[in-house]
Amino acid sequence: MKKGKVFGLIIVFLLVLIQFVPAGLPDTIAENENDLLYNNQIPEQVAVILKTSCYDCHSNETNYPWYSYVAPVSWLVGKDIREGREELNFSEWESLSKIDKAKHLDNIIDEVSDGDMPMNIYTIIHTDAKLSSEEIEQLANWAEDYAESLFE
Repeated sequence: MKKGKVFGLIIVFLLVLIQFVPAGLPDTIAENENDLLYNNQIPEQVAVILKTSCYDCHSNETNYPWYSYVAPVSWLVGKDIREGREELNFSEWESLSKIDKAKHLDNIIDEVSDGDMPMNIYTIIHTDAKLSSEEIEQLANWAEDYAESLFE
């Protein structure tokens, strides 16, 4: 019994101690002139889908929930956002070439159609981010139309 209490106290102490290790969460920017939604005529329904299901990881406009400040979860959140922004950052959309934009739009179609995005670990807590089949179709159709319009 005594060993169990000591072990429990050590675990609690370690959990408190790791709260002092910086999470390294990426910075956020509320408005960005290079942002996809700032510079383009995006249908309102598609803009809502992007904001709800994509922007937390794929833009500089991340809304950090309470748990993103609690270690060790904060480390995972920071890692996922850094990787998401590295792969595609809507806040830097206007700095991309037309070819890069078309590639990203094609990847969006593939990722949402295959059910790989948004990530399951994200939609477990953010249930409103889970895409319905109708939303997937809307997003895929928009991405295809937008990619075609880039080269007109």
